[in-house]
Amino acid sequence: MAKHWGKVLTAMVTPFDAEGRLDLDMARQLARHLADNGSDGLVVAATTGEAPTLSDAERFDLIRAVSEAVTIPVLAGTGSNDTRHALSLTARAAELGAAGAFLVSPYYNCPPQAGIEAHFRALAAATRLPVMLYDVPGRTGRRISHDVLLRLFRQTSNIVAFKDATGDPAAAARLVAEAGEQFDLYSGDDALTLPLLAVGAVGVVGTSTHWTGPEFAAMIAAFEQGDTRRARAINAALQASFAFSNTGSSVYSMSVKAMLRSQGLAVGECRLPLPAAPAEAESGAQAVWRQLQQWRAAQY
Repeated sequence: MAKHWGKVLTAMVTPFDAEGRLDLDMARQLARHLADNGSDGLVVAATTGEAPTLSDAERFDLIRAVSEAVTIPVLAGTGSNDTRHALSLTARAAELGAAGAFLVSPYYNCPPQAGIEAHFRALAAATRLPVMLYDVPGRTGRRISHDVLLRLFRQTSNIVAFKDATGDPAAAARLVAEAGEQFDLYSGDDALTLPLLAVGAVGVVGTSTHWTGPEFAAMIAAFEQGDTRRARAINAALQASFAFSNTGSSVYSMSVKAMLRSQGLAVGECRLPLPAAPAEAESGAQAVWRQLQQWRAAQY
């Protein structure tokens, strides 16, 4: 069982209005929509939420607004490649209503493993909240080593979960085998959720879960009940959503917003350097949504 935050967590996009300003009313509406459609928890102000383009004040307002809008847990994205900045963000998370801190590994600086470990230890010490670490080497330029992760899980009482976006199920299996009692493993790649469940993951921190939350909940439940045939069938039905979410012309935040707009949720466009979604993302969203609706109708 996922001890702290549930099994289907959505890395929520940040809504902006037509002038590119933070839209807190839509953020509250979107959060409630996700809570009503399969999400056990939310991650706000992280990569999918365009955190690099948010001011500190916007980040704090967003975390507070979403935390107040829903009863499900909200994890606050308070990571940075500047440890002092991340410390100031993380120290505020609890008073803003967050149920946890979500901390990405330092990006761009490419610190050695000693720096990564010291960074996370300092941030964990700055909060009383439980912490989820996030390793996404394709974005950060440096993977968190196995030994560093083991020490952090074993020696730091409030580092309790790990979002794994390394694309390496074998390494995840080894990590669970050696420290599975000390942390919860979450898939950080929607398409690898089923393989990671097989090696001990408890759930997903997803992007396509903005519209596939019920399917992810059903797939995880089927797997836990031993119905692997059903889990595979659901995973197969999600392939179009996985492919749509990230392409050469429309990355995750752009694609998710296109999908939400196609469903009547006015979340706006992304902020630069992410451009407006191309026309193929808008039409692709409609096609993927129709296909998923048809699959749902056939199931139920």
